Amino acid sequence: MSEQELPPWLKEQIARFNQLQQNLQAILIQKQQIEIEVAETDKALEELRKVGESEGIYKTAGAILIKSKKDDVIKELEEKKELNNTRIAVLSKQEIRIRESLKEAQAKLDEMLKGLSGKMQPRAE
Repeated sequence: MSEQELPPWLKEQIARFNQLQQNLQAILIQKQQIEIEVAETDKALEELRKVGESEGIYKTAGAILIKSKKDDVIKELEEKKELNNTRIAVLSKQEIRIRESLKEAQAKLDEMLKGLSGKMQPRAE
């Protein structure tokens, strides 16, 4: 059976399943990018804590470096890390919901295909 021969209701379910897969992929990519940011922030905080109070600290602001207070930069990085961890938690919840929806959609598709294949089999006369 070609895709053109599929009933509209089945095409709709396949499209929904594909959309869920794409949404899951996008969430996983976004989550991975944020996790990398958290790791980079952790590394920056680790290095920053090694620096003495009397040493100069610079942070980027666009294309330039600005001299900053160590404590201010640490606070800023910790806030950024906290925000990113919150974003990861939200994305993880979305990932779980989409995975559950994918399981349900897969089960529904399997059931529809079983019913369709039962109708398509030639009858013995």
